[in-house]
Amino acid sequence: MNRCGKIFLSAFFLFCFLGGTVQAAPIKIGVAGAHSGDLASYGLPTLAAVKLVARQANDAGGILGRRVEILSEDDVCKPEIAANIAAKLVSEHVNAVIGHTCSGATRAAVGIYKAARIVTISPSATNPAITNGDYPNFFRTIAPDNAQARQEVDFALNVLHLQKIAVIHDKGDYGKGLAEFVKKFIEQSGRARVVLFSGITPGAVDYSAIVQKIKYKRADAVIFGGYHPEASKLVGQMRRKRLRAVFISDDGVKDDTFIKVAGKYAEGVYATGPRDTSKNPLAKAAVAAYKKVYHQEPGAFFLNAYAATEALLHAINMAGSTDYAQVVKALRHEYVETPLGKISFDKHGEAVGVGFAMYQVRHGQYIEIK
Repeated sequence: MNRCGKIFLSAFFLFCFLGGTVQAAPIKIGVAGAHSGDLASYGLPTLAAVKLVARQANDAGGILGRRVEILSEDDVCKPEIAANIAAKLVSEHVNAVIGHTCSGATRAAVGIYKAARIVTISPSATNPAITNGDYPNFFRTIAPDNAQARQEVDFALNVLHLQKIAVIHDKGDYGKGLAEFVKKFIEQSGRARVVLFSGITPGAVDYSAIVQKIKYKRADAVIFGGYHPEASKLVGQMRRKRLRAVFISDDGVKDDTFIKVAGKYAEGVYATGPRDTSKNPLAKAAVAAYKKVYHQEPGAFFLNAYAATEALLHAINMAGSTDYAQVVKALRHEYVETPLGKISFDKHGEAVGVGFAMYQVRHGQYIEIK
């Protein structure tokens, strides 16, 4: 190398040492979920939560001196799209993923992340099979469907004293999986009967055939596994047919969009959802930050996503790097204060300290039943 070249390199390294524009590589976090379509009311609050936490981290100097960068991808809650998105995020060398929103999409993507050794935390995918030990890279900040189904059945039997129950689902990984647990728990109880177990087709306009079956079976209640678009149609058609059976559903329905779409027919509907932590100071701060930017109330799974992002960044900070093994270790052994409370993760990736509660629509809003 000639003398001019040596002088140039010396000047370059001196420039970097004195605080030039060359910076450490950012921490890339993929945010994958339903950002459009019927289920966007579940995915968009997650994206907003991740952006807010990342902004706060960056304003404070980043994590380990590295800026947090968000790469968002819309899977519309469709498994085939989710798999393509997972491959794309892997090719973009993300360090971790917050998502996906729906269980079917998550199951399609999580194996791809596992092969690439990418930590994945979902705020909303509740299918129990995802934490059966096959995916050590997967974590979630919401309780699984078997816990949710148990809550629904216990409430139906111990509080409402129902005896003849129709269990309906949307045939998807989430809805059908939850419904199967509901059926199992009812049958194990010996105190009630499943008079009908059936699936409906998502997106169908007319559910009169299944409504007629529910009526014929003289069901005291319907426990539905699925999402709000189908639930709103089903309960509306039930009520228009003067079928007064109690309607109980899940966190796929515990969303303000269900109330808006179902209108007056939403009144009295029960649904399980994450425990109300609105009195937690960190939850109040998170909601206030959202309102300041978006000028409205945050939607479903916002706090779960906020907690997921905080847990991830805390683990990276405690690990001292984005190394996969070290981050996984930190997630499983380090507790972090979040809007959901003080949480960590067990060996299966389930959040310790997180659970479900029962809600009912009263006067146009979901109220937690104590």
